[in-house]
Amino acid sequence: MGGGRCVPWLGPALVLLAVLVAVLVGPGAALQNVTAQLFGAEAHGTLAAFGDFNSDKQTDLFVLRGGERGAGVVFMHMYNYMHVGPLLFVFTSRSLGVVITSVVPGDYDGDSQMDVLLTTRTQSHGRDELSLFIFWGHNQTLDLNHKTMLNKTFHDEPLVMDFNGDLIPDIFGVTSDSSKPQIFIGGNLSLHAALDTQSRMYIPHSHAFIDLNNDFTADLFLTTSNPPNIQFETWVNKFLILQIHVDHLFSLADGDGQSEHLLPVCEDQACQKSVIYLTKLGLDQWIPVLQDFKNKDTVWGFVPHQTDKTTSEVTFPITLHIGDYNMDGYPDALAILRNTSGSNQQAFLLENVPCNNASCKSVRRMFKVFWELSDLNQIKDAVVATFFDIYEDGILDIIVVSKGYPNKDFAIHTLKNNFEADAYFVKVIVLSGLCSNDCPRKITPFGVNQPGPYIMYTTVDANGYLKNGSAGQLSQSAHFALQLPYNVLGLGRSANFLDHLYVGIPRPLGEKSIRKQEWTAIIPNSQLIVIPYPHNVPRSWSAKLYLTPSNIVLLTAIALIGVCVFILAIIGILHWQEKKADDREKRQEAHRFHFDAM
Repeated sequence: MGGGRCVPWLGPALVLLAVLVAVLVGPGAALQNVTAQLFGAEAHGTLAAFGDFNSDKQTDLFVLRGGERGAGVVFMHMYNYMHVGPLLFVFTSRSLGVVITSVVPGDYDGDSQMDVLLTTRTQSHGRDELSLFIFWGHNQTLDLNHKTMLNKTFHDEPLVMDFNGDLIPDIFGVTSDSSKPQIFIGGNLSLHAALDTQSRMYIPHSHAFIDLNNDFTADLFLTTSNPPNIQFETWVNKFLILQIHVDHLFSLADGDGQSEHLLPVCEDQACQKSVIYLTKLGLDQWIPVLQDFKNKDTVWGFVPHQTDKTTSEVTFPITLHIGDYNMDGYPDALAILRNTSGSNQQAFLLENVPCNNASCKSVRRMFKVFWELSDLNQIKDAVVATFFDIYEDGILDIIVVSKGYPNKDFAIHTLKNNFEADAYFVKVIVLSGLCSNDCPRKITPFGVNQPGPYIMYTTVDANGYLKNGSAGQLSQSAHFALQLPYNVLGLGRSANFLDHLYVGIPRPLGEKSIRKQEWTAIIPNSQLIVIPYPHNVPRSWSAKLYLTPSNIVLLTAIALIGVCVFILAIIGILHWQEKKADDREKRQEAHRFHFDAM
């Protein structure tokens, strides 16, 4: 019998196949404008908030419409991962007799149904007095006639937080008849003094409700005013005041598991020079992480906030919106920049990259403006941009709002993130935990936006090093914070299970034990829905895990099938060649036998 034979082209062929697979599943960073497919003729208005109103695990949009005629709120239902459904609820300025300035969804009465908070103003009172309406949800619907108007007006848009740790959102702010912050407690909406501080709140504020000292309990961060300066106060969960210089935006910028604080600023009145600073607990100075705003011969910068109280147009403070665009574990940012000549204003992606200069060496990371993203660059007169997982696949897409309608309404643009690489994520949402198996109509309240939970994970990266990540859920709610009711945490190119994932929720004043639970061996590319019920017994909390297959999985399966078919073809060819050789040897043996017989 013949032995095995060497196939000299097998090695190069396998290498070629590996290259082909790498091309199929390799990275791509293109954006695709999908506005027409998603919105059709409804792509106008100002994006105001996100929330899964009908608890179908698909995040819905709340949109302000109306331009100078007075804004109305349109609830737009997302379904089937890629289509916008009918406009189910419309609140109009005509029905309320006011101009709507912001929308904050949440469960304000603790019935595990999403309610809708509107901040409004009248032309006669200007911008100094804001009234608040709450429309009450029931059975995944809203009764436009069932609403409550709070009996106080506010100087600025309120911060929605969980002040008393009962996981029912409370409403924090300075009312028109008091110089100190007050709070409407969710449930009965009773009014109480919040903090004994002598500081005046800065307008527009950037208050936040997020864990700042790594104890898994949300703290309160305030931006205060001491003319001509802005000061910052942190009130830890026991409400002992600490004066520290931190501000504005909370993000895991350098991948060490601790939240950093980002401050985008204009260093002159006209914003001719812009900078993004970073600091964190234990760091006694502000570190510049982005100073280069020059593209070729054009200098760009942030857009100064318009403080004209006579205009009725929606205004947007300088802000960054954070999201891990490329799932490398280092959050990127979206910002609105305009060239210093004032002739163009666009949204830009700020990519989180390793530090390449001495000024940011101590924090190891910096931002770099991604100047060349064609579909993003084509949107002119942008006013706000944020991340949103349109297709619920764990990849963050982009929504941009721009000026563009004759009636001074805004245009909405949606850009699909076609990023495809061997990178992974975990998507986490923490619910209110006010019910578990006894929820109204037996429907789990996936749609109830809950401020204050804190998420942290530890895993091992592709090089074998320990990697940490953390994020706060809905830490800010005012001035178009546009935070998602979930967190998408990039894991980089490590397909390892998450060794540990921790979730903490706010606790009542005076409670010593931390409300925190741990889960182990979480599968990458999955969505984890945490139900902290009951609140004070973390070991009884439950978590629902949903796998989120991405295109990477499909392409990998195709590549695997292709490899199997290729190997089977090789085996078949070798088997055929072997059979031919055996037949040839049998003929030779038969010929030799007859020759010997003679």
